[in-house]
Amino acid sequence: MMMGGSSYAAGSVPQQMAVISPQFCVNYPIDLTIVRKLMTLSEGNFGVTDVNGNVMFRVKGKLFSLRDRRVLYDLAGNPLITFHQKMLSAHRRWVVFRGESTDSKDLLFSVKKSSLLQMKTKLDVFLATNPKEELCDFRIEGSWFERSCVIYAGDSSNIIAQMHRKHSAQSILLGKDTFGVTVYPNVDYAFIVALVVILEEINEDRSGED
Repeated sequence: MMMGGSSYAAGSVPQQMAVISPQFCVNYPIDLTIVRKLMTLSEGNFGVTDVNGNVMFRVKGKLFSLRDRRVLYDLAGNPLITFHQKMLSAHRRWVVFRGESTDSKDLLFSVKKSSLLQMKTKLDVFLATNPKEELCDFRIEGSWFERSCVIYAGDSSNIIAQMHRKHSAQSILLGKDTFGVTVYPNVDYAFIVALVVILEEINEDRSGED
């Protein structure tokens, strides 16, 4: 995986950035729509579709489980990753595991706020292969209020995905929050979906001011 410090242009990733699986890396940009269903009995439910409205992923909150536990499923209903907020974590850290595991040996990556006090959104992403966390492997920056955020590779200016707000009267009436994500070529789009869902959860968390 090529990280910050390389000299390629923003958006042109020469080799695959597979975090969850290489099967989610394609050699062209992919546009996804993520719909957060606000009026559901269980929190944390999302649907992810392609430009034609075909469902590609679902995210479901686990009822009667540890708080803030989510599972990302593929089209066939297979659990790809499980993620949850770490309790007593000052920076709102979320940890992500392969499949339905929560075992440390299955850790894929973690996401946390880069600082406690933030006017704008800034999250750092650390892969499990980077336990020292001296430099982030990915980072998310932008304005969550405007749903305008960019995901970068490492500490570089290389953009791997961008998200934007989608406004529609129908989505407001149906109690849905809809936003679009453009994933650049050769970037694991299931990984990007997971980052956007965590971004949403961190920013919608009303239980703390940090």
